[in-house]
Amino acid sequence: MHDERRRIEERVERLQNQRIKPAIYAAAVPFEVAAWQAPGEPVSFEEAAAAPYEPFAMDTPWGPPWGTTWFRMHGEVPAEFAGRRVEAVIDLGFVGDWPGNQAEALVHLTDGTPLKAVNPLNQYVRIADPATGGEVIDYLVEAASNPDILANNFEAPTPLGDVLTAGDKPLYTFKRADIAVLDEDVWHLDLDIQVLRELMLELGEHDPRRHEIAHALDHAMDLLDLDDISGSAAAVREALKPALSKPAHASAHVISGVGHAHIDSAWLWPIRETKRKTSRTFSNVTSLADEYEEFVFACSQAQQYEWVRDNYPQVWARIQESVKKGQWAPVGGMWVESDGNLPGGEAIARQLVHGKRFFIEHFGIETKGVWLPDSFGYNAAYPQLAKLAGNEWFLTQKISWNQTNKFPHHTFWWEGIDGTRIFTHFPPVDTYNARFSGEEMSRAVRNYAEKGAATRSLAPFGWGDGGGGPTREIMERARRLKDLEGSPRVEVEHPDAFFAKARAEYEDAPVWVGELYLELHRATYTSQARTKQGNRRSEHKLREAELWATTAALHAPGYSYPHEKLDRLWKTVLLHQFHDILPGSSIAWVHREAEAEYARVAEELEVLTAEAVTALGGGTSRVFNTSPYDRAEVVRDGAGTPVYVEVPASGSAPLTGGAEAPQPVTVTGRVIDNGLVRVEIAEDGTLSSVYDHRAGREVLADQGNLLRLHTDLPNYWDAWDVDKHYKNRYTDLLVLDPSEITVVDEDPLLGSVRITRPFGNGSTIVQTITVRAGSPRIDFETDIDWHEAEKFLKAGFPVDIRAAHSSAEIQFGHVQRPTHTNTSWEAARFEVSGHRWVHLAEPGYGVAVINDSTYGHDVSRTVREDGGTTTTVRLSLVRAPRIPDPGADQGRHRFTYSLLPGAGIEDAVAAGYALNLPLRVADSAGEPQPVVSVDGAGVTVEAVKLADDASGDVVVRLYESRGGRAQGVLRTGFPLAGAQVTDLLERPLEDAATDGDTVAVELRPFQILTLRLRRG
Repeated sequence: MHDERRRIEERVERLQNQRIKPAIYAAAVPFEVAAWQAPGEPVSFEEAAAAPYEPFAMDTPWGPPWGTTWFRMHGEVPAEFAGRRVEAVIDLGFVGDWPGNQAEALVHLTDGTPLKAVNPLNQYVRIADPATGGEVIDYLVEAASNPDILANNFEAPTPLGDVLTAGDKPLYTFKRADIAVLDEDVWHLDLDIQVLRELMLELGEHDPRRHEIAHALDHAMDLLDLDDISGSAAAVREALKPALSKPAHASAHVISGVGHAHIDSAWLWPIRETKRKTSRTFSNVTSLADEYEEFVFACSQAQQYEWVRDNYPQVWARIQESVKKGQWAPVGGMWVESDGNLPGGEAIARQLVHGKRFFIEHFGIETKGVWLPDSFGYNAAYPQLAKLAGNEWFLTQKISWNQTNKFPHHTFWWEGIDGTRIFTHFPPVDTYNARFSGEEMSRAVRNYAEKGAATRSLAPFGWGDGGGGPTREIMERARRLKDLEGSPRVEVEHPDAFFAKARAEYEDAPVWVGELYLELHRATYTSQARTKQGNRRSEHKLREAELWATTAALHAPGYSYPHEKLDRLWKTVLLHQFHDILPGSSIAWVHREAEAEYARVAEELEVLTAEAVTALGGGTSRVFNTSPYDRAEVVRDGAGTPVYVEVPASGSAPLTGGAEAPQPVTVTGRVIDNGLVRVEIAEDGTLSSVYDHRAGREVLADQGNLLRLHTDLPNYWDAWDVDKHYKNRYTDLLVLDPSEITVVDEDPLLGSVRITRPFGNGSTIVQTITVRAGSPRIDFETDIDWHEAEKFLKAGFPVDIRAAHSSAEIQFGHVQRPTHTNTSWEAARFEVSGHRWVHLAEPGYGVAVINDSTYGHDVSRTVREDGGTTTTVRLSLVRAPRIPDPGADQGRHRFTYSLLPGAGIEDAVAAGYALNLPLRVADSAGEPQPVVSVDGAGVTVEAVKLADDASGDVVVRLYESRGGRAQGVLRTGFPLAGAQVTDLLERPLEDAATDGDTVAVELRPFQILTLRLRRG
């Protein structure tokens, strides 16, 4: 037989695209359309319904960037359409085929009932099936003219990312608004051909099934009447039935299809637009559920449900009904799909608490898994946190984006830093926006790493990122692929069902230990520094407010714990931890609003904390320590005078009196010495020496605090990525004029030297290097006026330590990473994340670098000619990407980082808390006992609060912070009637051992323990 594949394939492609698809809608009549451009921000349906409308013609430009245009549509179904399926077909002038980054609309009835959304891949609204003829149709359509931020494929900056800079030129041209007949035979024929043709093209050239499908399609096309596509479609479908009816092989891979609509809570659109996106997508999903009884839709992010509940009650009611039917599956159990690296440990706990509680309260469903397909790597504390929230499984997708190494598993046990394991799946389809194409099905089977041991994987299907969700075409593909020779079997089912089956067949799945590091998007640890700083500050201010509010609730008569305010503020912070906000990868509008929100949160929390401290009653001026560690520090009183104080953990002390003054600080030229450390500043502004008097050794091996400005143009994703080649081109920011180095403090309790460095495009860095009495910590208070573009600023500390690994704080513990690059896995970690500290050590000596708002860093080492080893840690301070926000990071930045010589891990932990939780000086306050105090090395209190159920119980969350076993005793500052160990949702797991007002605590390495303490 001659090989006619090319002829057949080209024939089928042309007939499908040029003849069959255009015949799907057999007849159409236009709507009468009128329009009203809403001024400014979106308005309510009621306001839009009462607005004046002007006649509007097709092919007319409409929609300024970020605008809202309401269209009134009126029409009548012609009598000749009777007996057919009739739909409204609306094309707003869509560009490309991505639903979420362009024009979108929600169609309402005139009474305000939302019907369904329209987007490029979902342009219809069902009118009648069958129609009787004569139906009068009236719609109000809320159309959003959101700009296509990706129009230039991220090749150049765009002003469209903020309403303040986007202009007002119309973006779209309205193409179609019709009442049309859906020719169901032609529509189904198109889908039959799609599925068979795509399967055929994925099969091997020597596979008999490929040739069988080709000839079946060829013969079927002979039956297609080009002059009567509609009349011949049924015969063509009949001819294709045998090819579509052959069952899959007994050993065929099984794909569990789960409906999905990834909706970024903000990204290339602001939060206000996401609120509307949820209503559009969820309207489509509930509409689709009415047509396909087997349909199951998994949806995470409790915040998005709350938006719909509050703004679109009719859509909310439809969601509740779909949940009852089992067609809608709340998943994830988090407030939003947060970033996986940057939120603090307590914040991730609250993500899980608030998310799971929402689904329990509103649907009576406790979610079983963590659903995080699109975050940029996952910290190694997640398995424990997920399990403590009552979860059984974890799902991610993004690891498929690795730049260097292919992740070796798709189904595995993920083991966290404490030893907790959670059953985890990484879909081999390599997308969370699957549509069941032949290429996707083939890729899933080809990629699947568990062949021979397991047989099934999961595929989240539906258009996403900007929403859209599953379509009826995708559901029809799933029906055809349920049992089709040459293809994996597709089963649409709940993700819980998939995970139960996957675990049952693969209980001995391999184990991956430690973080799930994404070998891409490493710049998200640094981009949009003010957003990251706002998050860090908010997390610590929330801790402070909860601690002192709890103290006041216990000791101040008449004080009322602010449950509702704290709940609202936590949810604001949790929302902004979304995986395109906190990482710094959103448009300018998003980050402008985020900075404003963080400022508001800080102001409110400051008021709450001050109210709590004031409620404790009058007395002497006192210093309050929110840290879980005792502090001996220098603070400034109300007049700005330095004072040395000793303050217990989570307690307070008088501002003056009692503390023995340590050895004074001396400042001699460019040398600061406090008897613990001596800091010498070179003429070029770097540190020429840091001498540790206690250990009798030099700390530095080369210039310390070397500020290096790198050229930074990654290969593609500017705000997301930093590629390895950034290291090859740089400028060291050295002081050229000695007058730029000045002494600013010469007090016996502290000494400071200020260094000013102008550079680049009108930028300036002003640093104040401070050494305080009684502390080896050296602070670098940094004020940057930043006006660079495509640059990356680092601060390096090369220390004379031979460290085999670095330790970086993560949520509820720390991770160790090799300092060598023996393998490609280690080499790929050229930029990593950490929280408040990074620690380097050799046996007997260590150094920590502490920060109050940065996350990215790198660690490297070299061997010197003298045989010694230099290990260098460099903090990533500021970047200057231009896409998607052309003004990212421009302007002022103020933060502090510190060098702590002679530090062990416990010293680093304590210093990290201290720098991020400054001592609070109150002019007049009472002398309450700490709510709790802990004896036992490594036992660290992370949160103190009142129970969320308003019972008055005290909830304390603590963890082992050194990486070893710990025993201790927790003492309460109030009469204790009983204690329970609880999960993160404060539900009892077991009774805790108490003795009077104490609780015995025993922890394994990095174990998290939540105690619920009942007051006597």
